[in-house]
Amino acid sequence: MPVSRLTLTDFRSYAAATVEARDGFVLLFGENGAGKTNLLEAVSMLAPGRGLRGVPISEMARQGGSGGWGVAARLGESDLGTGTQSTAPERRQVRINGAAASVNALGEWLSVLWLTPAMDRLFTGSAGDRRRFLDRLVLALEPGHAHHASRYEAAMRARNKLLAEEQWDESWLSSLELAMAEHGAAVAETRARAVTALDAAIAAAPDDEFARAEITLEGWAPANLTAILRANRSRDAAAGRAIEGPHRQDLAVLHRAKRMPAAQSSTGEQKALLLGLVLAHADLVADRRRAPPMLLLDEVAAHLDPKRRAALFARLAGRGQVWMTATEAALFDGIGTATRFHVEPGVVHSA
Repeated sequence: MPVSRLTLTDFRSYAAATVEARDGFVLLFGENGAGKTNLLEAVSMLAPGRGLRGVPISEMARQGGSGGWGVAARLGESDLGTGTQSTAPERRQVRINGAAASVNALGEWLSVLWLTPAMDRLFTGSAGDRRRFLDRLVLALEPGHAHHASRYEAAMRARNKLLAEEQWDESWLSSLELAMAEHGAAVAETRARAVTALDAAIAAAPDDEFARAEITLEGWAPANLTAILRANRSRDAAAGRAIEGPHRQDLAVLHRAKRMPAAQSSTGEQKALLLGLVLAHADLVADRRRAPPMLLLDEVAAHLDPKRRAALFARLAGRGQVWMTATEAALFDGIGTATRFHVEPGVVHSA
């Protein structure tokens, strides 16, 4: 369901703001630094994780504010809310229809995908960046992925800490490795399912202005992780980290037509590949979950030529709620019915 009302309290540059939106395009325009991306980030906090900027949640509180922050949304007849209190700025709280809930529970209500200018370097950046991007795609398809990923990371951190000690508690170490193996297997399986399904969806996507990618999962193949971790204890202790496991996986992306790694493609081709990948994923999510995901596209139109911009708007039409930002309203020319807002520092005006 679309977000019909978004309310911000002491979030980033907003002391208080309310946005009433409809399904379809939600267009935000204004000068650089006006707070457009802050609104997209607020929407992204309605899903599990750290949002589209990926920063600690304490950084989201408005400077000069109470020290805490809040984001609330109305979806159909339901209310979702998340935020922190000034007394516990690092502890994120979630409420669904007034009742306390876990952060991961948000994934059952809303699928949120985003593209930001920082993601233009995804194919040439680190494996960790691509892995986090992949996990966001997986999460939209299988919300339970967040539970296994967080449990795996927690067990791995505890194991790394234990291996740093002079003497290891054998039973505790074994239990942590069992937890890593259990949740790591689930993480690897959901990633593999998602990559296989998404690659098929990309291959079936329209052959238009957006180059089609071919994706595979590389870096680590599922194996008997319990035995591997036990055998690697000394090496892992020396390295200060686990050297094998699903946290070493990577998303490999090829330009399908040219058989060329995405990292070696031109800047324009990389942008087109990324957009095509996200659009194909949105189709897959809509088919799997019987509802389209919410798309947050930050300054995407400005980096496309008019032909690709028109193709993008055509592909996005009818895909549920799509939030887009631009510095000029003219960059949205070609979009018909939409909810439009002019954003100024700390203020959102209906346009």
